[in-house]
Amino acid sequence: MESITTTDTAITVQPTIFPRVGYSILSYLMFINTVLSVFNNLLVIAVMLKNVHFLNAMNVIVLSLAVSDLMIASCGSAIVTITNYQGSFFLGDAFCVFQGFAVNYFGLVSLCTLTLLAYERYNVVCKPMAGFKLNVRRSCQGLLFVWLYCLFWAVAPLLGWSSYGPEGVQTSCSLGWEERSWSNYSYLIFYTLLCFILPTAVIVYCYSNVLVSMRKINKSIELQGGKNCLEENEHAVRMVLAMITAFFICWLPYTAISVVVVVDPEIYIPPLVATMPMYFAKTSPVYNPIIYFLTNKRFRESSLEILSCGRYIPRHTGSGLMMCSAQKSQSRINPV
Repeated sequence: MESITTTDTAITVQPTIFPRVGYSILSYLMFINTVLSVFNNLLVIAVMLKNVHFLNAMNVIVLSLAVSDLMIASCGSAIVTITNYQGSFFLGDAFCVFQGFAVNYFGLVSLCTLTLLAYERYNVVCKPMAGFKLNVRRSCQGLLFVWLYCLFWAVAPLLGWSSYGPEGVQTSCSLGWEERSWSNYSYLIFYTLLCFILPTAVIVYCYSNVLVSMRKINKSIELQGGKNCLEENEHAVRMVLAMITAFFICWLPYTAISVVVVVDPEIYIPPLVATMPMYFAKTSPVYNPIIYFLTNKRFRESSLEILSCGRYIPRHTGSGLMMCSAQKSQSRINPV
């Protein structure tokens, strides 16, 4: 990778040999990604705010996810669209640090928000009594913890524990994975363990238990002839699993290449190879709204109503966007 010299006051970027057409292609792809990300997540936010009755305990978490994804697009994809068009990160050292901080922060918030969503879904399905306690206030408290927890890990490099700097083909900024120091290594080790592996483990544990419980619930409800709540829960579980799968597909290559750099500091990774996972990760905000639209009828109809400026009239109305409330799930799940 390119050598990056870091001092206390500035980040000096060495020239990168990369064809001009390559930067143009990256700029075009990031422009498309920015437009889709901003439009899709603004649509989610508009649907939520226009239909206040959608804002139940679960959907408040979904709204937070849309906000963090929108910020990833605004602070990540939009900026690299411009810098790739120019062919270099010409916005200065301070802006480079800001972009690295913003993408790191909001990316972490999205992952931890998905973790919170998995945990609350686990409580509703697997621990019905805990599901009774789920309300908007508790969701907001959980989100406050998520945003503050992620803020700690994003601010740490600003205070000297690791750093932010140019990456890949030098048109975007992120954590200083290439910095060779014990301070940086210690940060990256804890960062990988507590900000990726731990949330991933929680998600896997929660949803493996949810799926096992859903099988039991299916049998019980089928014996009683019930279908409505069962179908809603199955749709919701599929929706969140799709969101998590999309997120990990986007971020796993980036995490893998970062871990490789930490484990083998002397390894050489060509700039383009190092860049592609970073840009692939920036596409993650596009997918969640598409998943909502395809898997949730209420969200789809509300979206069409907004997009048609009120000309489209939803055929069905409901009090929730995601799935049965904790109380409704409790009453249906209890027989198991």
